[in-house]
Amino acid sequence: MWKKLIISASLAAFGGFLLTWTVFPRNPITASTMAALADPNLENGARVFWAGGCASCHAANGAEGEARLILAGGRAFETEFGIFYAPNISPDATAGIGDWTMAQFLHAMQHGRGPNGLPLYPAFPYTAYRLADPQDMADLYGYLQSLPADPSLSRDHDLTFPFNIRPALFFWQALYLERGYAVTAPLSDEAIRGRYLVEALAHCGECHTSRGALGAVDHGAWLRGAPNPSGQGRIPPLTPDALTWSKAEIAAYLNDGFTPSFDSAGGHMVDVIRNMAMLQPDDRAAIAQYLKELP
Repeated sequence: MWKKLIISASLAAFGGFLLTWTVFPRNPITASTMAALADPNLENGARVFWAGGCASCHAANGAEGEARLILAGGRAFETEFGIFYAPNISPDATAGIGDWTMAQFLHAMQHGRGPNGLPLYPAFPYTAYRLADPQDMADLYGYLQSLPADPSLSRDHDLTFPFNIRPALFFWQALYLERGYAVTAPLSDEAIRGRYLVEALAHCGECHTSRGALGAVDHGAWLRGAPNPSGQGRIPPLTPDALTWSKAEIAAYLNDGFTPSFDSAGGHMVDVIRNMAMLQPDDRAAIAQYLKELP
């Protein structure tokens, strides 16, 4: 009896895999999108790189200076679903993404699909990057390909059942991937730029917003704080009723990490501040204006 149940379950799982492989497109980036892209602008690519915080996850722990540009991966992220390990995204052709085409890169960044067409885990915030301008993603691709290559192999995630069944992510993506901006209320022009930086590139909501049972960010509780995945304390809210700093104080904090009371950023925010400090002052001001205009 058990043997028959196991065989039946295996056949059902295989049938489900074939169905999802057939129903869900493997190459969502259209030819017209690719044709409209200009050659990568590496200066803008660097700006997108720092806004997106790529080094925070994909560089080695404690990396300083030029070492922050060696994106060999390996950092561990503990979650209720198991442990995710940041992959190697250096331009190494074997261990990293050096042999990816630009189209494959955009598939991954904005549609959560690997070069083989299989879905990527949303610990990688493609749910935010999907809102980005494809040209910004193309510029980022060019910049990443200009960085040092590293041969370190990516580590496999250590996830619990059933979250280790990757094809099930097709259904997760069908449920959550097509969401638009969390804040749709009218905003000033400066705050619209800030929304793009916060929601699309910097993916601040990934940490500062609580999640539902399947791990999707809850847009109904946008930037209202969330439990710390480490189990220690709570990640603070960024809404105006909780973050009462002035626009200038928020922008200054994003530059130097010092609060108005002369306390300093700690934990993961240290890396975030280092990234934000690489942006232009008008970008930090736009982020601050967006936070001040949050509902």
